Amino acid sequence: MSKQSKMITRRLFEEMESQGNLDVADDIFASDFVNHTPFGEMHGPEGAKQFVSKLRTAFPDLQVTVEDQIAEGDKVATHWTARGTHKAKFQNIPPTGKQIEIRGIVISQIANGKIVEQWGNPDVLGLMQQLGTVPAPEPG
Repeated sequence: MSKQSKMITRRLFEEMESQGNLDVADDIFASDFVNHTPFGEMHGPEGAKQFVSKLRTAFPDLQVTVEDQIAEGDKVATHWTARGTHKAKFQNIPPTGKQIEIRGIVISQIANGKIVEQWGNPDVLGLMQQLGTVPAPEPG
């Protein structure tokens, strides 16, 4: 179960987010899927498709690398790194042309071979600093 659960969540990052294959959502998310993120909740495969579509519009060269995964019981924790170039509006931030690199952790709950719930913790502060909306801390 752990290996299969890791592969299901890996498809989210590799096929859906990095490759832009939104149809993967129908295979990996349950119809009652709920995702809890700092950007708000998403519901169902359609909510996931809409979020990833907006993400890939803002960062069309987005690549998400799975750094590590740990699975236990019905949950998978995934540590990831995202890289891309800010080419369109994202969260009301006009395009900056800046390259970003952020890390995050997502905990996914799997039932009947699909993701039913997720809790995401991306480095939003780091993203905002890289996009220039929040000042970076002074060194030292």
